[in-house]
Amino acid sequence: MPDVGPLLASGRDADVFACGHDLVVRRSRKGRSMEREARVMSYLAGHGYPVPRVEDVRAGGSELVMERIAGPTMLQVLSRRPWTLGDNAARLATLHRRLHEIPAPDWLSPFPGGGDGIVHLDLHPLNVILSPAGPVLIDWTNVARGAGPLDVALTWLLMTAAELTGGGLQAMVGRMVRAMFVRSFLGGFDLAPVRAALPAVAAWKARDRNMRPAEVAAMQRLVTREVSRR
Repeated sequence: MPDVGPLLASGRDADVFACGHDLVVRRSRKGRSMEREARVMSYLAGHGYPVPRVEDVRAGGSELVMERIAGPTMLQVLSRRPWTLGDNAARLATLHRRLHEIPAPDWLSPFPGGGDGIVHLDLHPLNVILSPAGPVLIDWTNVARGAGPLDVALTWLLMTAAELTGGGLQAMVGRMVRAMFVRSFLGGFDLAPVRAALPAVAAWKARDRNMRPAEVAAMQRLVTREVSRR
């Protein structure tokens, strides 16, 4: 297997390095085992769901070697070509629906609230790569067994709460595009069960130490606003 190459990307939990031309290594910065993620990804690939192919798990589980997916993230495409928001919102909704239709294996840990499908719990445009063959979903750190509306509710919260870069006109345009994208995305779902799931998933996500105070506050504002509409 090729040696680990240069750093390609960094998330809040792990770093991704090149590994030859066709592979990447996702390495946990805290030594967390990725064996469960690899097992889930292999399971989903067997059901035809678009995930990177798993090549190996090594270094005591802290390194996941997988297929390198060529292409920009959905977020990068939205930033460069905001007029594609309708098509990309539909792609994101389709990824949710397809995932939630796959029965969760018995060995997958349950998320509070019940449900027998698979939930990603971080399914937003930054974790979708738009490859030439179609969208591919990455970063399966939080995957669990649960109900689809929980997953949709969390995506709603994360997209609404994310801090935007820049200021002035740039920030204003960013907020407008984001609001239009979220509205288009949610149009593909029955909002009643999604709204009902908001308080529980917001409370769960607020305990994530990677969340910034401003993001937690934004989630709480969304929950307060939407619960009053039920």
